[in-house]
Amino acid sequence: MRFTSVTLQGFRNLALAEVRLAGSRTFLCGANAQGKTNVLEALGYVTALRSFRGAETRALIGLGSPQAGLAFAVEHEQFAQSRITVTLIAEGREVMWEQGRVTRLADFIGKFPTVVFSSHDNQFLRGAPSLRRRWLDLTLAAMDTSYLVALQSFTRAVAERNILLKQGGRDAGALEAFEHELAAHAVILVAKRTAGLAELNEFFRSAHARLVPEGETAGLVYAPDTAAATRGDFAALLLKNRPRDMLLKSTERGPHRDDLELLLNGRPAKQFASEGQQRCLVIALRLAQAAYFRAKGGVTPVLLCDDVLGELDPARRAKFWASLDGEPQVIATGTSLPADAAAWQVLQVANGNVSAQPAAT
Repeated sequence: MRFTSVTLQGFRNLALAEVRLAGSRTFLCGANAQGKTNVLEALGYVTALRSFRGAETRALIGLGSPQAGLAFAVEHEQFAQSRITVTLIAEGREVMWEQGRVTRLADFIGKFPTVVFSSHDNQFLRGAPSLRRRWLDLTLAAMDTSYLVALQSFTRAVAERNILLKQGGRDAGALEAFEHELAAHAVILVAKRTAGLAELNEFFRSAHARLVPEGETAGLVYAPDTAAATRGDFAALLLKNRPRDMLLKSTERGPHRDDLELLLNGRPAKQFASEGQQRCLVIALRLAQAAYFRAKGGVTPVLLCDDVLGELDPARRAKFWASLDGEPQVIATGTSLPADAAAWQVLQVANGNVSAQPAAT
């Protein structure tokens, strides 16, 4: 798929931006804190109706604006010419497209896939497990509605159990009921994460091999919080841990504590990879995500590169371009023009304004 135009009103610092996107490569050029990443954030919003920065809806609305509006024209392998509009207010959002008003995330998520490459991705290796789980959940849920339903149901069950734990667990019957519900969804999540990561690992290994010198190998390993594999196992684990959970007033074991690990040459990358190797690993991870979306959904994702390409040396940058499959649309940002600026549609971003005037080098 590809974006052909975007209109943003009252989104972050973008009071009004109307942009037509030409060709397969668009470069947003400008100084820091001018609004470049905000444009990418808006484009990425159509994948899962959430900010890739993790911002709440109210944070996306410009200061002093009652609401924000986003409109996209998209060329799509399955929906041909499609138009999406999003209205954001502090209390929520309204999403419209050709099929009508979107009332359930499950009916929309993953239909318009984008993949974000960010300089902050390096935190993926050494950051909290929640960062890696969030990436995995979005990747799998975007292509599998049943995964999204199980994840939503599991999250609600954990929240309800935590409420009962904070109340001292006086209602043992209610606790047991939520534990059995939680266990049922946990089994589904673990099974789908196991299968999904096995597929993603193949894409990851292939993408990494195209970026690095011959001989370096990479891997993606699922690290579940518990070995419990059946509904009964999970329910028994929750019952066993109930006294401790009551003291801590939270559910301490389960898929919401899962992790995944990146390996380099068979060893944990967060401990043994250099800065350059880490950068290649996280780029390979995003390329694997794009390949997974394309294989599962039949749609080529748009690649949103936020101040990333400039960090790569010429050799790695050349390998990045050579590794792309399916001629995806690439929309990138940076503070200076790329060396091959003639190959890009260049847009200048300054003070929340986006113009087609070439930026100064």
